[in-house]
Amino acid sequence: MAIPAEKSKDMESFLDLISQKYFGRSRVESIRDDKCIWCGKKADSFRDELSKKEYTISGLCQKCQDSIFGGENNE
Repeated sequence: MAIPAEKSKDMESFLDLISQKYFGRSRVESIRDDKCIWCGKKADSFRDELSKKEYTISGLCQKCQDSIFGGENNE
């Protein structure tokens, strides 16, 4: 189980509202359940520590991080 990055109460409320609206799931719950906020698949394998840290912030699995930010297979 990953631990979501800490945010202020207001920011957490905002992110939860957005994630529920666009993805149908809570950012915090998704991270705690090791699921990707975007695709809903298991998120437990990351290329490096930076990608793992990004997951605790955004809730994006490695594949979705690569798709959005560019990555090993998308550069």
